[in-house]
Amino acid sequence: QVQLVESGGGLVQAGESLRLSCTASGGGFNNLAMGWFRQAPGKEREFVASITRSGSSTVYADSVKGRFTGSRDNSLNTMYLQMNSLKPEDTAVYYCAAKWFAVGTDPNTYPFWGQGTQVTVSS
Repeated sequence: QVQLVESGGGLVQAGESLRLSCTASGGGFNNLAMGWFRQAPGKEREFVASITRSGSSTVYADSVKGRFTGSRDNSLNTMYLQMNSLKPEDTAVYYCAAKWFAVGTDPNTYPFWGQGTQVTVSS
């Protein structure tokens, strides 16, 4: 069973940066496509970024394109989300998720989820 643990959230001011980490256990990280999602209060969970098994390809939501960068280190079983130029509208609980082989943007296709980490951006 794949288990995911996020870290790196916090409270920052608009324009500042944060880096989230997601570490997987349970084996098979090299075969896991990974995704970042977020959920703000009163809103549905939304796609933020995805990264292929090798890390060679990433996809971003339009709202974060050019500001967020996803990466992974398969030797450490860890995925990252570098968030720059943060805005108050980025405030949400951020979740990492994993699925076998094929990457995607639909959260319903991801069977494995972390517990979430809070990101709060003040204006």
